[in-house]
Amino acid sequence: MHDPKNDEPGATSGRRARGELESGVLAALYGADGPQTARQVKDRLPGDLAYTTVLTILSRLYDKGMLVRHRAGRGYAYAPARDEATHTAERMRSLLEHGSDREAVLARFVSELSEQDEQLLQRLLSGPDDPQHTGRADEGP
Repeated sequence: MHDPKNDEPGATSGRRARGELESGVLAALYGADGPQTARQVKDRLPGDLAYTTVLTILSRLYDKGMLVRHRAGRGYAYAPARDEATHTAERMRSLLEHGSDREAVLARFVSELSEQDEQLLQRLLSGPDDPQHTGRADEGP
């Protein structure tokens, strides 16, 4: 039955936001040492999710090409199809492409970077021929 109280801004219905479960499952798989079964993923997630819910999310992510799987007993073990950095970069690029004002979005993004992240971005944009470029994106200044 519909509860009008949940129509108010800030009201919670106890349901997760769209994509939140998928993000949680992906985070659990990125944090794992190798492919994980649905039970192992469930154990890595907060809260009390049903096994079938986790299995459904894994199947959806597999169908979207975001996971690979191989037989593990009677079921499957899942792993991300791409590393976390590639996945995040693809999401960032997709968000940028769907915005109506790329310049405004990029300007806002850069203006909100920490000084350390701004320096890192400047090094990455300068390329490997620049004397300030250190070679690896994860190295400090």
